[in-house]
Parts: sequence; C-alpha cells; structure tokens
Amino acid sequence: MGGTGTVQGRDAVRAYIGSFTSAGGLGVLAADVDAETGALTVTGGSDAVADPSFLALAGTVLHAVSETEAGAVAAFDITGPAPRPLGPPVPVDGAAPTHLALAAGHLLTANYTSGSVTALPLAEDGTARPATTVLRHEGSGPVTARQAGPHAHQVLPDPSGRWVVSVDLGTDSVRICALDAGTGALTLHGETALRPGTGPRHLVFHPAGAYAYVLNELEPTLTVCRWDAEAGVLEPLGETPVVPEGATIPSYPSEVVVAPDGRFLWAAVRGDDTLAVLALDGDGAAASFLASVPCGGTWPRDLTLDPAGRRLYVANERSGDVTWFTLDPENGTPARAGAIEAPAASCVVLG
Repeated sequence: MGGTGTVQGRDAVRAYIGSFTSAGGLGVLAADVDAETGALTVTGGSDAVADPSFLALAGTVLHAVSETEAGAVAAFDITGPAPRPLGPPVPVDGAAPTHLALAAGHLLTANYTSGSVTALPLAEDGTARPATTVLRHEGSGPVTARQAGPHAHQVLPDPSGRWVVSVDLGTDSVRICALDAGTGALTLHGETALRPGTGPRHLVFHPAGAYAYVLNELEPTLTVCRWDAEAGVLEPLGETPVVPEGATIPSYPSEVVVAPDGRFLWAAVRGDDTLAVLALDGDGAAASFLASVPCGGTWPRDLTLDPAGRRLYVANERSGDVTWFTLDPENGTPARAGAIEAPAASCVVLG
C-alpha cells in the first residue's frame, strides 16, 4: 500500500483521502493513523487539483487522478503534514480517469468516459511525464444506459509483474496487456468476457496469485476467476452474490479487498450501504457469502485494509466520512470503531 511517510521528523503510518471537489470535497487530505486504535487525525490537505478521486502511493510521492472531462494526474510530496503539489497536473489524453496504479516505472490510468488506459513514464523525482501510450477499448454491453460503449474502470499490474490488467464496465470484460518498461508501449495480449450485463468494476488478486476476484457493479455479484500468470489468461469459474438472498434494494458494488492470509474477502456495496463479508476456501478457488454489515455511512465508494489485515477503512462518499472497522480474526466480521468527516470522500489509502 505504498511507503511510509515522514511527518515532522518522525516516521508515521498515514492515511490519504481523495474526494470530489466538484461535490464539496476538500481535495486530498492527509491523516495520522493511531497504531493502537486505528483512529485517524487529519493533519492537512490540498485542494490544488480538481476531483482527486483515486490515489496511489509510491514512497514519498502520492499520485492522484483528476477525474474531469479533460483528464489528468497529479503528484504530491507527502513528507510534511499536508500534501504539497509537485508541479502542474499532467494530461492523460483520456476523459474522466477513475483509477490509477504503478507498474514497471510507469503510472497507469483507467479512463472511464473515453474507455481507455493510459501509460505515463515516471521521472526520477517520481512525477509523471507525458503519456507514451493510450490503449483504447472497444465494445459495448446490454445495459444500454451504462454500456453503450467501453468504460475502463480499473487498471493494475498482476502479482507476477508480467501483465497489466484492465477492467471495463462497459464491455463486460477484463483485458490483459503487456507493458514495455523501456518504451511505455501497452500491447493487448488477451480479453476475458464475463457474463453480459454484470458491469465489472474492480478486480483483486488472491495473495497466492493463482485466483482473482472481479466485483461487478451492475449486478451485485463477485466473479471468481483462475489466473494463469505464465500464460496471461484469466478464466471465470463462477459468481457469488455480495448481498443477502432476497435483497430488494438496488445495489451497486464498488470496491473489493482480500485479507493478507487469503481467508476472507470484503466488498463495499452502495445502495444498501453495506460491507459484504465472504469466505474464501483454502486455495481461493471458491467464495461464499457470510454476512453483510452497515458501512457506517452512505454510498461506500472505496475501502482499504491496513497492512496487517486487522482494520478496514471505508470512504463513504454521500455521507462525507471515512469510517474504520476492526475485523474479527475468526469470522471476518467488521465492527465499527470510529469515523472522521471527509466531504465527498472517494478513496482512502494507507502508507
């Protein structure tokens, strides 16, 4: 989850919160994390970038998308109590980037509106240079209001570091690409079709690396997949619901995380505003729904685990807060432990 920041001459575990400034958010907030309780204390912020809705850490540099029609990324120095911009935003040559990740010396963005993935090389100071590649997705899905065209929602490297995986809500598919570390060229290697109309949003890998879990937004399910890192092949195995049987409230899952030991998986579900708890079998080949608990607010857009897998932090966008939970080591159930105000919160990362 990134490096450890140095604040006022000391090492500290920190949290960074992204938000939608267009909806009243404060930009990027930094907070200390209490080692004993997990409580957050905001130390500063920066509103220098519009709609920094998703964040990624790389040592003492924090990267943020600017989820605007123009589309850009921005870098912040995080060695002080408040994030400090490192130069102007850099265009991604795509519209409304919703996600970013680091791989092979590059910053990658998933651009939702334009349905594309961008690769930007990183300079020695950790900031992004102009884009080298924009790989455009093609296709559509049966839910015409949301799937008239491609909508890349997430991009990330696989655990082996050989591949870049992008999840597209509009085309009901996951693409596997190769990234040339020298040139920044992204080359399509393969595409895995998921069930039409599910609207895949985010993906997470099992800690052992042989399985992956795709959280679907348009239907509240999780697709379990086998991952072959040698061949770069993703194979769907089946779906598991992330809401209780008989649930009637329209629900739109948003984010998914897996315990470091691979025993449990948690998903944020907007609409019914819950956290779903799923159990994974011994090697991760199957998932089963265990429980659903309130998310502590409204419209949980993002969640993250602390490195030890003891606590879960949730960015509740519409209630404007970040809520943290302690996790029962026996059954994975989250128990609310506290919250801070964070208007239009959209992302939280720890480092």
